[in-house]
Amino acid sequence: MITFINRFNVTGPAEEFEAAFDETSAFFAAQPGFLNHRLLQHVEEPHLYVNIADWKDEESFRAALARPEFAVHRTRLRTLSSSDPNLYVPLLERVAR
Repeated sequence: MITFINRFNVTGPAEEFEAAFDETSAFFAAQPGFLNHRLLQHVEEPHLYVNIADWKDEESFRAALARPEFAVHRTRLRTLSSSDPNLYVPLLERVAR
């Protein structure tokens, strides 16, 4: 499993960004290897968001990004925000008992 973390600094209207992200989320959810994701909004700086997405493997993630349909989503998000995307490998997870 890999985790994709993308920090967004929203420069356009928040409602437009959230709608665009929702459409992008639906696109990714339909791709092979997608497991789950969460979009978080900063409490004190509401223009800052973080997307945390889990994928089966890096190949599945990269295949989704390579699909021609993704270009529309990428372009729309880039017109509304800047971002800092990175891939991570999970090392430790603990849940409440």
